[in-house]
Amino acid sequence: MSLLYLDTCCIIYLVEAISPFHAAVIRRVMAHNVAPGAEIMSSRLARLECRTKPRRESDAALLSRYETFFTAQRFRIAEISPAVIESATDLRAKYGFKTPDAIHLATAIVQRASTFLTGDAQLRRCSEIVVEVIT
Repeated sequence: MSLLYLDTCCIIYLVEAISPFHAAVIRRVMAHNVAPGAEIMSSRLARLECRTKPRRESDAALLSRYETFFTAQRFRIAEISPAVIESATDLRAKYGFKTPDAIHLATAIVQRASTFLTGDAQLRRCSEIVVEVIT
């Protein structure tokens, strides 16, 4: 099984069609989806991060688009488990990542994702998982 983890920024690029990264994320997700049994995932934290601004701005249409994305058939949300917190703690100590970044990376590692897709080049320093940066 091939598992692609999407960092929050990639979900925002997809759902909100933010250029110039929207097309790059779509290409990468489409390339991933052709593999048999391929899945896409993110953390419960991404749901929080993506939906905060539309909630604050009472943007029902955008909230609906996010709901559609987060409930898609081949998309999986991983919970923030005790194992994720322990791994995130280690990543913060080792690399100095911000807490949300460490939680996302740790979730991908614990879930055994094959690739972590992000827009943040600094996360490439994480050697525990393949980090691919959208350009």
